[in-house]
Formats: sequence, C-alpha cells, structure tokens
Amino acid sequence: MSTAQTTVVPSFIAGQWLSPEGEGGTSVLDANTGELVATVSAERLDVAAALEYGRTVGHRELAKLSLHERALKLKELAMYLNDRRKELYEISFRTGATKIDSMVDIDGGIGVLFTFSSKGRRELPNSNVILDGPTEPLSKDGSFIGTHIYTAMAGVTVQINAFNFPVWGMLEKFAPAFVAGVPTIVKPATPTGYLSEAVVRMMLESGLLPEGSLQLLSGSARDVLDHMDYRDMVAFTGSAATANRLKAHKNVLDGGVKFTAETDSLNAAILGPDATEGTPEFEAFVKAVVSEMTSKAGQKCTAIRRSIVPEALVDAVIKAVGERIDARTVIGDPRVDGVTMGALASLDQLRDVRQAVQDLVDAGGELAYGTLDAPRVRISEQETAVVENGAFMSPLVLRWQDAGNSALHSREAFGPVSSVVGYRDLEHAVELAAKGAGSLVATVCTNDPDAMTRLTVGIAAHHGRVHILNRETARSTTGHGSPVPHLVHGGPGRAGGGEELGGIRSVKHHMQRTAVQGSPNMLSALTGIWHTGSAQRIAGSEKYGAQPGNVHPFRKSLAELRIGDAFASDLRKVSLEEITAFAQETGDTFYAHTDQAAAEANPFFPGIVAHGYLLVSWAAGLFVEPAPGPVLANYGLESLRFITPVGAGDSIRVTLTAKKITPRVTDEYGEVAWDAVLHNQDDEIVATYDVLTLVEKTDSTYANWDR
Repeated sequence: MSTAQTTVVPSFIAGQWLSPEGEGGTSVLDANTGELVATVSAERLDVAAALEYGRTVGHRELAKLSLHERALKLKELAMYLNDRRKELYEISFRTGATKIDSMVDIDGGIGVLFTFSSKGRRELPNSNVILDGPTEPLSKDGSFIGTHIYTAMAGVTVQINAFNFPVWGMLEKFAPAFVAGVPTIVKPATPTGYLSEAVVRMMLESGLLPEGSLQLLSGSARDVLDHMDYRDMVAFTGSAATANRLKAHKNVLDGGVKFTAETDSLNAAILGPDATEGTPEFEAFVKAVVSEMTSKAGQKCTAIRRSIVPEALVDAVIKAVGERIDARTVIGDPRVDGVTMGALASLDQLRDVRQAVQDLVDAGGELAYGTLDAPRVRISEQETAVVENGAFMSPLVLRWQDAGNSALHSREAFGPVSSVVGYRDLEHAVELAAKGAGSLVATVCTNDPDAMTRLTVGIAAHHGRVHILNRETARSTTGHGSPVPHLVHGGPGRAGGGEELGGIRSVKHHMQRTAVQGSPNMLSALTGIWHTGSAQRIAGSEKYGAQPGNVHPFRKSLAELRIGDAFASDLRKVSLEEITAFAQETGDTFYAHTDQAAAEANPFFPGIVAHGYLLVSWAAGLFVEPAPGPVLANYGLESLRFITPVGAGDSIRVTLTAKKITPRVTDEYGEVAWDAVLHNQDDEIVATYDVLTLVEKTDSTYANWDR
C-alpha cells in the first residue's frame, strides 16, 4: 500500500517494511489545503541494523554485478518509474508542486537514472575495478610498476535530503552510488518524505534492485552518525547550520566518515553592461530571474537570490521582473487548471520565509515588488481569498541602496524572493558576487566576450558552476537553476564545499582510490588491462616473438580473446616513391615529405620522411586479418604519438596486443582496445597508439560465409 492511502510513513530496513505504532509523531499536511496527508513517527529506528545490513547483504549482492550490469539496471529502473509517473504526480501536488515543478523533480530524477546508465556503460569498464591514470615505471627493467585503481567503498552511503526535491534529490545521489556498487540508505526530509517513500516503494516493487542496495529511514534518525565509521559516507543536502552540526560529530572529525554537503547558497545573476533594455540579454535575464523565483515557489538551492545589475538599470530590472510576474504567475492549488505557482512546502516553511524577508527589510532592504500579505489565490474559476491553511506566498523583489549590506549577502529567504542591487563596474560586480561567501551557481548574462571573461574568471573560484547566458543560448539553455547530471553540482564555502553529479566523477566519489605496485603481469590481472611487459601470446612473425600454433587475435571472438593476445608483423621497407605518391594523392605536400633541403634544415627530420598517417595506414596493412570474422569494425584511434621519424630506406613493423576487452551487456559484441607499437629496423619506437575495434562475443555473423 503506497503513502497515498496510508497514515504513517513507513521505513524499509533490512528487507522489511516497518510502520511504527503508538502515539506521537509529526503531522504532515497538504501544502495547499492544510489537510492531513501522513504522520511521520518519532519512534526511533534501528539505524545500526540498517547500516550493517547494507555493509553485508547489500555489498555482497551488488558485488555480484559488474559496473555495466548495475548501470543497465538503472535504465530498466528508469523505464519502470517512467510508466508510473502519473501516480507520483498526484502525490507531488500535495507538496505544493505544480505540474512543471513535478516534472523537474520526478522526470528530472528519472532522467538522471537514464544518464548514469548510459555514461556508466559507455565510459566505465565492464568490471569492478577502474584504472586511474597512466602506469608509472618504478624499475629500470620494467619489472616493477605502479598505478592507481578505484574500487567500491566498503560501507554505505547515507543520503540526508532536503524537502524541496524529494525525488530528484534522492535519485541523483542513488544513481552514482549504485553504479559504484555502494548500498544507499535514504533519509528524506519530513515535510515531503511521503513522496520519497512512494518512489522507494516503486523501486523495490520493480524487482530490479539487488537485496540490501536501497533502504529507507522515515522519521527520526538523529543517531545515524553514531553508528558510522571510515567505511561510510554521508551525502547531505540542507541548511548550512545542520551540515556544520553534523560535520562536528566525532565520527566525522576522528572516525573518518566521508561527509559531502550541498547547503545554503545566495546565488547571483550578473547582468552585463551591454545588456540594456531592449536587448535579447536583458529579456533573457528577466526571464531567468522570474523563473527562479516562481519555480518550486523559489524553494531551490540554486535559485537566484541576488540580481547584480548596472546601477542605471536597477529600476528597469525591477519593473520588468514585476511585469513578467504579473503577466505569467497565477498562485494557487496546482491541481487547478491555470495555476503556475503552488504553495511553499509547509506552514512552517512559510513562517520561516516571511521572517527572513522581515529580517532583510529591517536590515535595510525595501520591498520594491509584492507584499507580505496573504495572496489572493485562484482555486476555482473565480478569484477568491487564499485558503487559510495553505502555505501560499506572493513573489517579492527587494531593492537595496547599500550594495554591500551584510544582510543582503548572508540572509537567505528560501522562497519566491529575490533582491536587485546595482554595481558600478565589473570589478564591483565580482566583489558583490563573492560576498555570498561561496555559492552553487551564478549566471553571467552578456553578449560581450570580454565582459563575460572578466566576470567568469573573477567569480569562478567562488562558485561551483557558472551559467553563461546570451542571445545564442537563451532558447537552448537548461537554465540557471537546473543542475545536469553531466556536470558537477556543488560549491565552495557557504554552499557546503562538496560535489555531486559531474558524470562519472560522482561514481568515483563512492569509491576508494588506491595506489598499487607490482609486476606488469600482476597489475594486468588486477585491472583487466594489459600493461607493457606483461605476458603476450604472439602470432605472426617468429622473428619478433611469435610462438608456433598461436592464432591471429583478429580470428578470435570475445569468448576466446584474452588480454595479451598479440600479433607481430615482419618489417616493411619504405620507399621515396611511396612517400611522394601519398603526398600527391592526399594533397598533404608539407615540405618534410616533399623537399629534401627544407626537411634537412628542420631539426626534427633527417630529410624527407614518411607521413605519420601513411605509417598508421601501413601498420593496418601489416596487422589486419582480411577475411570476415569476429572483428566487425574499426571505430577509432586513441593516444596516437609519433616518436621517431621514418625516412626513405627505413623499415617499420607493428606489434598489436589486446589491451582492454569490454563486452557490452546489451549487445552481441563489445569493444576491444589494442595496444599498437611501431618499431623501425633498429628496434626504435616509431609510434604508439590504441586501435579501437568492435568484436563479436561469439563468431557467428559470418558462420555461413563461403571462404
């Protein structure tokens, strides 16, 4: 039974749903009507049992899957949730979210699952060890080397979430942890935790998740850090005050608990001097400010709290913002057609925001648009008084005479509230933006490349993300306040100093980086990637190491191919006529390939030399097995470096070794990266690169081909 029909929001711990019994608890109300939605019990949960279950059962079951297999499950999970979005929307309306707000939260969260599924399978190995960086030689003869690897953290990640994005906030933390192989314990915020519970229930009902990989703590979990240690991680979103209190816990300070936080943020939007009234930039700026004020009723950690504009444009910006709000904003119950901005999440939140605004006014801010009085709300076809029990609030714009006022840059009203302040010059704009003491995001709105560069470089160190807005991006931008899973979400200082998202970076946040040292053979076995000096099974020229009976590796499917399988060619002599013909045929008549005197004058060349791409083409001719077989296609080269020039009369040979094998979990083929090394007749290295091919899992495509 989902939260839509239940009274007490349950927890899911150690494989069981638990609904606390007895009196007490916190009543959670419909943000729009004040009607009772659910009760969150204050009864203590067995947090220690949840942690231990994750560390044992959760880790064991997740480890049975590879990075790719876990990533694929995210896609399947996203598709399952996608089919049940309507149910989630109905629950989301109770939080005060409009349909568009719910789309950002619910569809956005599902989109994160799709993104991490795709990136995980495309960018990570199909194993549970990630190689980090190049190999470092630690001995002269190459028998002792070192590198770095990532492996899953040994503990769990406990995500403590804010009330404003109960779905997206949970899924953007869950997705990278799951791919990494780390179990998640979700602790949602009380006002909207019933929506998080509904999503967790659906995820578990899907049957896609390994046992122990996801648990839910509804209600009080104040002692969670008491039971955590160096194996574990806290991913926190919420107020800076709460984050600082948690970070002061002895198990964080002394016990090694990894703590990442995304907290308060007085984000800024800077309007460039060129963006005067009537320009596309001015229009885009006003649109961004209003969107951030009204989306989720301004309850976004990324919302624009400070609009920093040229002094001469302060009044024009306030007027334009007010006109756009008047024209496009209808406040009310989001279940009513035409409503564009819903309620704040709770009456407590409404009181907090009103108090924050009053503090700002008392400190010197002036209400330039809007009122603290209860708004009139459309709940039917006629205008009627606001529902008294609803947490509705009008959008507000504040003007400041003193641009440096400390309250402006330190007190946040977490609702539909923004301030407009004037700057003298670009240096002053940078100074004002930095007074936020660390923010998640800032927008720089200008069509002047020089102003953009000065502003962006000036504020970058104070922000986790800079959103550059102009006429070229006004229609395509994802928005000032929309973190995307591909890019880092977080910020320095007041914003918490943590990082979330950022594509595969966030997967690695849930892993331990370890330096490993050993022989090439041992490190190849550990990482699943062939390292120079490791054993090879060579086919081809016996003069260059081939052993009798070895089969050309291009004749092997993924079922047969192993790292270290290799092919060594014989030497091929290079002639001046071939170099000249290649130059004439391709049009690449660079003097080093066509003019003996000029080539000799160049300190890098002994005279006319072969084109690098000619050498690569010859190398392919030396190692390719021409008959149809498991190798389906060559799809690129990586890390190509030309080291020793090859002149007429020199010879080249190639050694090709299977370096990395990555089967695709959804296809009948996979990727193979081949280590390619070209030598000359003196065994000097001419070039190095990786050849990338697609290879069948089993040699079936050409089974009936008539050879």
